[in-house]
Amino acid sequence: MKYTNPVLKGFYPDPSVCFAEGKFYMVCSSFQYFPGVPLFESDDLVNWTQIGHVLTRKNQVMLEKINSSGGVFAPTIRYNGGRFYMVTTNDTTHQNFYVYTDDIHGEWSDPVYVDQGGIDPSLFFENGRCYFMSNGSDDEGRGGVVQCEIDIETGEKLSPSRCIWQGSGGRYLESPHLYKIGDYYYLMAAEGGTEYGHMITCARGKSVWGEFEGYPDNPVLTNRNKAPYIIQGIGHGDLIRDKNGGWHILCLGFRQIHIWQPYHNLGREVFLIPVSFSEDGWFTAGKDGTADEVYELEGDLVQHEKKLYTFENTESSVDWCFIRHPETENYLLERNKYTLKGSEVTLDDTDSPTFIGIRQRDFNFELSVDVTTYGCEGGVTMYMCETEHYEAAVRKNESGFEAVCRLNIGTIRHLQAAVPVSSDKVSLIVRGSNYCYNFYVKDGDNETYLGSGSTKYLSSEVAGGFTGVVMGLYAVGEGSAVFENFRCEYK
Repeated sequence: MKYTNPVLKGFYPDPSVCFAEGKFYMVCSSFQYFPGVPLFESDDLVNWTQIGHVLTRKNQVMLEKINSSGGVFAPTIRYNGGRFYMVTTNDTTHQNFYVYTDDIHGEWSDPVYVDQGGIDPSLFFENGRCYFMSNGSDDEGRGGVVQCEIDIETGEKLSPSRCIWQGSGGRYLESPHLYKIGDYYYLMAAEGGTEYGHMITCARGKSVWGEFEGYPDNPVLTNRNKAPYIIQGIGHGDLIRDKNGGWHILCLGFRQIHIWQPYHNLGREVFLIPVSFSEDGWFTAGKDGTADEVYELEGDLVQHEKKLYTFENTESSVDWCFIRHPETENYLLERNKYTLKGSEVTLDDTDSPTFIGIRQRDFNFELSVDVTTYGCEGGVTMYMCETEHYEAAVRKNESGFEAVCRLNIGTIRHLQAAVPVSSDKVSLIVRGSNYCYNFYVKDGDNETYLGSGSTKYLSSEVAGGFTGVVMGLYAVGEGSAVFENFRCEYK
């Protein structure tokens, strides 16, 4: 069967995958969003269903007042001895920690901290021992991929931290993962930075401690010189074997809004790339070490893609997310209606605004929702970060009610439109394309254009950071807003 990349669309970066109990499980970065670390399940590596999050309790992760793209960085998921482990970094507190569970559909443990620095931690289990690795500096100050043995019950270091590989020469060596395949230990990592120079490199050795020899033809996968091409930024991956014995890399990448416009607003997404081993034991991925959109996979399975998202066919605790730790008393989330109580915290702040969002999955879509306001401003936001976001909202003014369109780009706060409406209940509509978000208000039978904003200003190239656009419902000020008939359909 043929499948099309990305296999998971929207802001789900830094994928890590393991196989356990007949299924594949994947986690991704979540940064400032809560719950943290979205968790997915699959039978075939192509079709992924979100089954929850790993970090669901406030005491598991500190998110207070962190800036966008702080917080929870690249996680790794591993399975050993009937137990799942997820290890990650809170980049804001500079702490590496892991949590665990014996029930993948249940709660995860409180954090266990490891006294080794760097980011992008990973675990490797062998013969009753556990090895912890990250990028950073070892106990002698040598930088690279750093490893120590730990007591998996306590997180205590059982050996000094030691640099085992310094990469192939690219900048920002990160995302180390270790695998035992045949006679070799393979060390896979990312280099070049998670932008247009991103790449996956590897080395191998006969011992878990090395010495590791770099692949002579590194990188094993990159799109850094593949242009003009929509798919860019390929890197930061995890190696996995499918049920038929074939090897693959699940990695991140992003789609530009156009082959000649180097902007991406959907965030870094998940790509599945086939891996080929040569007779000498080295491997490469994709077509001549580059990632394409379409590949063949053994079997007759069908790739499914969800095109319509509503309140009724999503779960507020699974598909939706908050910015930082929410004030839970401000939310009443029913099956077909979300009621949000406003606060003084705005979308520009680093506290937690009254906001619940769902990731934008593709470029072309139409979103609509009925909004009734009771004193506060209630609306829809296309949210990239505190400094870059667009809104359409309804609010009370001196003479009645008005619908507004507001664009925030850096230090510019632009009220694009303020249109009188007949009551406190209207429908807000967003129509998105590769290049533009267009905002409308429907008051009774009358639809009025409110304004537009370019997608490129909500891109990582403009806003910076590591996230992607999240489509949010929000309330600001005294009072509340009721949202009904939410519908987002991709074309």
